[in-house]
Amino acid sequence: MNEHMNLEITNYPVASDDEFVASKLREYNLQFVEKDVNPLSAYFRDSEGDIVAGLTGKTYWNWLHIDYLWVNESERKNQLGSKLIAAAEEEAIKRGCTGSSLDTFSFQALRFYQKLGYSVFGELNGYSGKHQRYYLEKQLGQII
Repeated sequence: MNEHMNLEITNYPVASDDEFVASKLREYNLQFVEKDVNPLSAYFRDSEGDIVAGLTGKTYWNWLHIDYLWVNESERKNQLGSKLIAAAEEEAIKRGCTGSSLDTFSFQALRFYQKLGYSVFGELNGYSGKHQRYYLEKQLGQII
């Protein structure tokens, strides 16, 4: 390591510094894959326009990755989560995706995702000393 370099560790990163690092990794990746990252979000809104359930994610390199799925507690028996996942998967297939991935914690929705056809392919233990993080995948079919 060059003696003129300084290591900085921070709880308050500058957004432009983080974007610089991400852009350099993306630049490297483009040697191997095409630029193909597209956001995918879906929401259910009530009559006043407030979000009562939502999904955020992205599609890239023939995969859907679901980042967040949230359903207001008062709406959880209305299958809004299942409907959001189905809509995201359908859109992902239209975008050429053949698989979907996500992760969830042991105190969240593992069984819910498994009921929707997702399978665990990885697990990390010891989050907060007692929880597991599960990584799941699902092969996506074709739209008929």
